[in-house]
Amino acid sequence: MTATPSDLLREATGRLDRLASDAEGGALDDAIALLVDALDRGGVIQAFGTGHSEAFAMEIAGRAGGLIPTNRFALRDIVMHGDRETDVLTGSLEREPWVVDELMATVPVGEGDVFVIASNSGVNGSIVGTALWAKEHGHKVIAVTSLEHTARVEPKHPSGKRLSEVADIVIDNLAPYGDSTLEVADGIGAGAISSITAAFIAQLLTLGVARTIAERGDTPPMYISANIPGGDEHNSVLEDRYAGRIRRGA
Repeated sequence: MTATPSDLLREATGRLDRLASDAEGGALDDAIALLVDALDRGGVIQAFGTGHSEAFAMEIAGRAGGLIPTNRFALRDIVMHGDRETDVLTGSLEREPWVVDELMATVPVGEGDVFVIASNSGVNGSIVGTALWAKEHGHKVIAVTSLEHTARVEPKHPSGKRLSEVADIVIDNLAPYGDSTLEVADGIGAGAISSITAAFIAQLLTLGVARTIAERGDTPPMYISANIPGGDEHNSVLEDRYAGRIRRGA
């Protein structure tokens, strides 16, 4: 068996090529239209992920070259912005459905907001529960998940549902069951791919929204790097338009 850097590159580029091709063919158009409509109505894009999928939310919200009307929230917010003590923040918290009400009580959600939720497995209690909370409160939900993986595991939410079964739009991150793409020993895998493909999906969505807004003659509300002259000033002016609705942590 082989598991070389070139093998991992092949696994990654094959999936990225497919995602780009699908996007060119319109596979993300409905998701992009949903995001643009939310921004046009004064809404914010609410991004959420747990575990390594939190990296997806970081790609959506609060980064250079990204959209300003975005908000990233995380399970740790029940400590940072809620009443819980730090000892609740264990690795198993993402599996708990009870955390959702406490979590969402800390999130500045507006009426026109849309949720973008990433989870490779798409079955943990906090993920499914947050998607259900969003739907119950009248918000659209876009899911980024592995359709191959989620179909092979049991939901951990009392509803018996998967993220893919709750969301309005589902985007497949093309990760295989178990996430790893290369075998390094019998039954031992490496080369996890979902973070790579999810980050690319996040950027494809951002690009699609920005291009849609620009093509109609408007200026997309985008971040400029804070590490170039004028970046902080540009960003602050636009962030002020969403004061109290978007949160930027350290």
